[in-house]
Amino acid sequence: MYKQIQTFKGRGYSKGKISAVLGLDPKTVAKYYHMDERDFRYYRQQHMFRDKVLEEYEKDILEVYETNEFKRLNMSFVYDYLEERYGRLPANEQSLRNYIDYLIQTEKLRLDEKLRIYTKVPELPFGQQMQLDFGQYRCHSGLKLFIFAAVLSASRYKYVIFQDHPFRTTEVIDHLLSCFSYFGGVPEELVIDQDRLLVVSENAGDIIYTDDFKYFIEEQELRMYVCRKDDPETKGKIENVIKYVKCNFFGIRDFKSLEEANTGVFKWLRRRANGKISQATKQIPAILIANEREHLRPVGNSIFRKGSLLGREKRNVNEKDCISVNACGYQLPSKYRNKTVEVYVTRHKLFVFDIYTGEEIVEYDLSLIPGQMITKREFRRENEKTLQELKDHVVNMFTGENWKRFTERNFQSFPRYIRDQCVEAKRYFEAKDIDTLILDRALEYCLENNTPSFAELNDTYAYFKREHEREALEIPTLS
Repeated sequence: MYKQIQTFKGRGYSKGKISAVLGLDPKTVAKYYHMDERDFRYYRQQHMFRDKVLEEYEKDILEVYETNEFKRLNMSFVYDYLEERYGRLPANEQSLRNYIDYLIQTEKLRLDEKLRIYTKVPELPFGQQMQLDFGQYRCHSGLKLFIFAAVLSASRYKYVIFQDHPFRTTEVIDHLLSCFSYFGGVPEELVIDQDRLLVVSENAGDIIYTDDFKYFIEEQELRMYVCRKDDPETKGKIENVIKYVKCNFFGIRDFKSLEEANTGVFKWLRRRANGKISQATKQIPAILIANEREHLRPVGNSIFRKGSLLGREKRNVNEKDCISVNACGYQLPSKYRNKTVEVYVTRHKLFVFDIYTGEEIVEYDLSLIPGQMITKREFRRENEKTLQELKDHVVNMFTGENWKRFTERNFQSFPRYIRDQCVEAKRYFEAKDIDTLILDRALEYCLENNTPSFAELNDTYAYFKREHEREALEIPTLS
């Protein structure tokens, strides 16, 4: 290269023309243009000495390439592997690149290359787009991992997590919510391909989503862009991330458990994928994300995360058994009167939870009419009947002796809530196909363990019924 540049210089070529003729970077041409023979020999000696600092890692470098079938690897992958194994290295990535070129030139390393060429697409503004894709990888130990990966198109900030079983739609939605939290907000547009987890069918641009995913994108107000599979022009950024995970993160790393792999990948995201300069933007994603977060929408509560403690708020129940949400009243069972509960509010739904047990009390569709009072039939007190009529009705629902003993103990244990207990008894055990033998077992258990509420009896009955069905399946068939 030096000789070629000096030859053209001797012919009177300018630096710009030499760069164009040889296809070299103008900075490279400028560096060698003003060097004489003596300067070049000194530079080359210094340069080769710096590269040879990595000679002690030659065995490890060759081992990495052998494990990956001598494919051309991203230099950051090899550097990251050596850095993870030995700590801080005595040279930078450019020196490693030069040393590997030396191994190739001396034929100590021979690569099997198959290159794919893509067309560069325009960069997008902050906050506009996130790309999502899936992959699979089998570790050397035999552990098969299913990859969920996402990337913000502007900053190239990445998120990766693994599962040890194929994805379900609700799991994808849960990972998306975790991803939004990791990114610090929600982008305007989500790019996916026609994966069956999210898309049922596509007919001339008319996309039909799975029910859960359709509800999710409406709830989170996401704009969708659905492309065909293996479309690098549209979602090449995320395809590169999947390849980056397989080649750079996994490489010759081996994992025997899902927990170990996920712990490792989050460290790798901080250290390498988001912590080093992106070749596309020439900037560090971990720094750019601060700018991108200013353009992301806050992550809203989701019906798919109603069980999470995050996003819940406390509400006081008034003397009329109601709570107020967005200027509307919602009725609760009378036992929560003048107590505190927790609410989880999404765009369309209200969920109310017991603050001590964490159990869901009731679910409501949010009212769009301010000042409206929303009730459920089972929470209305049955004022048309006297308390004694309700008690007699419940006692006579079943004829067994255990039922009568249980109802008597129930009325004694909840003297202030007898009407509510009667309503629960009717809700759980009336107009249902109740197996009286299983119910008798449940009654005996509750009486022995002093758990006299009808809700506890219902749970016990459901447990014994499941056990009965399981035992029936395990009885061998006589031939």
